[in-house]
Amino acid sequence: MNGLILRLAGPWMSFGEHAAFAYRDTLPFPTRSALIGLLAAAEGRSRDEALTLDPETGHHPYSQLVLTIRIDRPGQRHTDFHTVGGGRPHKEGLRTSKGTYRAQIKSTLVTRRVYLTDATFTVAIQGPDARRLEQLAGRLEQPAYALYLGRRACIPDEPLLLGTVHADPIGELRNRIPLTLAAPPRPGHDTVPIGLVWEQPPTHHPAAQSHLEVADVPIDFTSTRRTHHTRRLWRTTEPLPAHLYTPHPLQALTHYLNQATP
Repeated sequence: MNGLILRLAGPWMSFGEHAAFAYRDTLPFPTRSALIGLLAAAEGRSRDEALTLDPETGHHPYSQLVLTIRIDRPGQRHTDFHTVGGGRPHKEGLRTSKGTYRAQIKSTLVTRRVYLTDATFTVAIQGPDARRLEQLAGRLEQPAYALYLGRRACIPDEPLLLGTVHADPIGELRNRIPLTLAAPPRPGHDTVPIGLVWEQPPTHHPAAQSHLEVADVPIDFTSTRRTHHTRRLWRTTEPLPAHLYTPHPLQALTHYLNQATP
């Protein structure tokens, strides 16, 4: 299938699977929910309307997209300590689940939020409709709403969109797009092992088995009815060409984009 390629990089990002209440986690790679949320924001869709079903197909506008993630740089996990509601007068602070106000002595809620720092992922977004992909590419270049990597404070680096529609996005991931690594490949080696996460069984690994099940398929983004289903994932480690690494990734990406642009 044709596809778009996104580069998700930045000082902070977070992709929660069970992110609620006082502890907000992150998976070690972008979730389907976060990526669909990013596309919906680019198209100017509100949370209430992001997954509205198409009356002709009966599916939401992103259901046919297939995601493949290349883990260039996994980053480091960082736990940020937060307090909420402290110092506010009674009846202006936090409420309980019953709707009443918390007692003054319990007015401060401690939360912990986990982030990935200095991570980089390259994502292929494939779909059967090339025209729809071109529309998404245009929206990503001129987004209606601000784009972020899981949480609103996590702003993506540039470039985000690597070219327009690619005929072989998986081939681009494996053979052409520059690698942003935490350390250079070992001297004398022609390849470097890179992890990939697949939504569908990789055809070049017929014996690959699903090792992950995550709850990140969005069913409803509405704040009061947020719902996700689970999906299976496949993980592989690919020997990618070592020459894709460069100590100056932005220069290499600029060169790649210039070559990819007609």
